[in-house]
Amino acid sequence: MATNSPAETVATFKAGYTFSGSSIALGAALVDGQVHPEAQISLPLTMMNRHGLVAGATGTGKTVTLHMIAEQLSTAGVPVFMADIKGDLTGLATAAEGSGKLTARTQAIGQQWESKAFPVEFLALGGAGNGVPVRATITSFGPVLLSRVLGLNETQESSLQLVFHYADTKSLELYDLKDLRAVIQFLTSDEGKADLEELGGLSKATAGVILRNLITLDAQGMSDFFGMPEFDTAELLRTAPDGRGVITCLELPSVQDKPLLFSTFLMWLLADLFRELPEVGDADKPKLVFFFDEAHLLFNGASKAFLNAITQTVRLIRSKGVGIFFVTQTPKDVPGEVLAQLANRVQHALRAFTPDDAKALKATVSTFPVSSYDLEEVLTSAGIGEAVVTVMNENGAPTPVALTRMRAPGSVMGPSTDAAVKAVVAASALLPTYGTAEDPVSAYEKLESQAAAPATGPAVGTPAPPPPPTNLPAPKNDGGGVGAEVMGALGGVLGTGVKSMIRSMGSQLGRSLMRDMFGTAPRRRR
Repeated sequence: MATNSPAETVATFKAGYTFSGSSIALGAALVDGQVHPEAQISLPLTMMNRHGLVAGATGTGKTVTLHMIAEQLSTAGVPVFMADIKGDLTGLATAAEGSGKLTARTQAIGQQWESKAFPVEFLALGGAGNGVPVRATITSFGPVLLSRVLGLNETQESSLQLVFHYADTKSLELYDLKDLRAVIQFLTSDEGKADLEELGGLSKATAGVILRNLITLDAQGMSDFFGMPEFDTAELLRTAPDGRGVITCLELPSVQDKPLLFSTFLMWLLADLFRELPEVGDADKPKLVFFFDEAHLLFNGASKAFLNAITQTVRLIRSKGVGIFFVTQTPKDVPGEVLAQLANRVQHALRAFTPDDAKALKATVSTFPVSSYDLEEVLTSAGIGEAVVTVMNENGAPTPVALTRMRAPGSVMGPSTDAAVKAVVAASALLPTYGTAEDPVSAYEKLESQAAAPATGPAVGTPAPPPPPTNLPAPKNDGGGVGAEVMGALGGVLGTGVKSMIRSMGSQLGRSLMRDMFGTAPRRRR
């Protein structure tokens, strides 16, 4: 309950949530159990790239909140990316039907509800599900992200980085799992023994562990995700002919039992966007808003280097015009370094049935600005579709903490019919480009042809460039900025073997092989 008088609290909300520019309407303030439609709670569109957190216990309305925010972003011409874990977000493609209950709720909060469908693109990892197939090549996915999917330790990760370096220098394209297996099998064979020794820091035993993990990954049915044609993240930035932003939903029900794969893939999307997008600074609206559902899966068991890279990406990608919203149950699911960068907060109800729940509740309350509410009471008593909100205002300061009854979406709150989803996929402009898997000549074919050909000299691919001169000019230092931040994170992610290898290269070769914070490489352009 608020400690100020209701009139004072409502006046505070009206002043705190009045913005000069466009905003995303979230709902109406609740004070002492009464809805006050004159106190509209909203989020400035220009501050959406300051990132955010949508949290709450299961069944409290997080997914509907995402749904409602995505609709308004689309209407404002902002593209949206959402990972659809349960298939509930397919309803965005179907206009909802009104009801007396819905009308009563929306009128009470001052919402002029309208039934409406939205431009949606459905994607599916590797084509497993209803959606345009999404693939990534092994080489662009990179050793750091792939190590996480494979469950490698830091030593094995460093060894995998050396394998990628070897493939880079020998012009062995790593498009799918069989390409990477072929390279490792060659290095552990009699023919590749000399190359394995030259790499240094890569033992035959460690290479064997990586190879076995790759075979296991393939046996689990994940091979379809890696390959060609690779998805171009620029597809996420499209608008519909009517000017609305396209809402891209990545369908994940078929890979729910592979949480590391889909959470790491989402990080690959962000890393690729970070690498490809130009700096835009502060703009009237973001280029893209990225909703990262089930965010705890990204952080569970992550290495320190991986967490550092995530933190740097979240902090720096806002200058590219991308807003990231993490969606999870409690703020404790997100590391403090990342949580500190999430200025916009929508906290649905929490439960306190166990001692651990009580600790999580206290930790959640401690992350909010000082307010006139008893937040422990409010967060345990809030109803479905109600949330405690604080966002960053246009001056960069937090708005008053407000218990809010959230708005209702205009499209179906739940899944669309299978027929409707399949019709959207069949009509997709992306299907001709990504619908059919390709298998161009790459490492596997090159090594197979080499094994079949008579031995006539240098073995694999294109020979590596000549050794660099011993006295190399010192790299120029630009004095800081985004480049320095990225290199700082890169230094923490790359293993010692790769770092020493890069230091020993000539500047031109070093640039050609340098990967970003997650070890990912530039995409193969169509």
